Amino acid sequence: MRKNTIAVNIDGVMVGGGAPIVVQSMTNTDTADIEATVNQVAQLAQAGSELVRITVDKNEAAAAVPYIRERLDKMGVSVPLVGDFHYIGHKLLSDYPDCAKALAKYRINPGNVGFKAKRDIQFSTLIELAIKYNKVIRIGVNWGSLDEELLTRLMNENMAGVSGSGAERPTATYKDETSGASGAERPTAIRERTTTNNKTNFEPHSADFVMREAIIQSALLSAKRAEEIGLGRDKIILSTKTSNVQSLIKIYQDLSKRSDYALHLGLTEAGMGSKGIVASSAALGILLQQGIGDTIRISLTPEPDGDRTLEVKVARELLQTMGFRQFVPEVAACPGCGRTTSTTFQLLAREIEDHLISSMPKWRDKYKGVENLNVAVMGCIVNGPGESKHADIGISLPGTGETPAAPVFIEGKKAATLRGVNIAEQFKQMLADYIEQRFGS
Repeated sequence: MRKNTIAVNIDGVMVGGGAPIVVQSMTNTDTADIEATVNQVAQLAQAGSELVRITVDKNEAAAAVPYIRERLDKMGVSVPLVGDFHYIGHKLLSDYPDCAKALAKYRINPGNVGFKAKRDIQFSTLIELAIKYNKVIRIGVNWGSLDEELLTRLMNENMAGVSGSGAERPTATYKDETSGASGAERPTAIRERTTTNNKTNFEPHSADFVMREAIIQSALLSAKRAEEIGLGRDKIILSTKTSNVQSLIKIYQDLSKRSDYALHLGLTEAGMGSKGIVASSAALGILLQQGIGDTIRISLTPEPDGDRTLEVKVARELLQTMGFRQFVPEVAACPGCGRTTSTTFQLLAREIEDHLISSMPKWRDKYKGVENLNVAVMGCIVNGPGESKHADIGISLPGTGETPAAPVFIEGKKAATLRGVNIAEQFKQMLADYIEQRFGS
């Protein structure tokens, strides 16, 4: 069951409040390069990204943002843009009001929004600008740029009095000022309490525990401050990212208990290729299954000249595989074995899946509910007919040495047997006819 969080409207894209889990991504272009950024945002949106974040790190980038928005609008690409700010976001948004207006959301990192006396001033400026332009903010805490003053204070509190005897050790707790933001008064014990021989002992928490607590408090204290300045709770999204799977899971589990803000999930610096995909899927899959998370990003390190849209595809596949969203028809395909030494079924499965993906933009407009279609492409007589019967429409191809015939099943009943060299085209035509018959008006 999904955790009930506060709904946030980002230029028409709803995050939290029971809305479908939103897929988002980030460009890796120089935002000052308008053409390159527009092209990549359009590619990410076409792949299915419902929010796209762009780096705004210098004057030239801030100046380019309104032109990027204008170009995208002319192309019919309405995906909301999120500005990613570090260090000088307050200055860029103040100096470039058209940038502030063109963005739908501002990402703020409380670990580098400012230091010492400047922190509160610069953070307040960002929040006041969000209020002025009616924008959403994401308070994005990252363990690689955590507020050092907060972390040091919590580390010191954790160790306070440990060297004394049990009777002398104070029963201190963390100075947790986050209850106003989370709505739950739950101070966190600074040390574990144990009793031995009628003496109470206090053991310090591990450094990892204190790090996790600092990440959570950084997010909640920042959100509380934003509310004090005047920003509505329905304009705030939180994220608390690390690159360690187990730490990420524990942080979000705790944050979800202590807050009802909408949550953005992501494993930062997940890595390249299969490592990044597996790590992100493992961490986010557990949290999503527990009802935690309102929007996700899969942070993959791209291969040289790699496809940036891969992170969008992985995010969509994760949500669809877990049953939280349905983007395209499901294709069940045989994994292959010694009975299927021919690549015929593999090629057909890829051809059918590519056909479904490429056809979906047109089908989605014409056939309501077509994304819920289930298709099976199986490879031999062992499981092929049975699996094909369970799908809405399925084909069972011959295995090695089997009669070259491919029975097609529609809604559990055998509808035809295909033969010849153009089985793929025959099956695609049957698929088109079935979609028209079932989903057509």
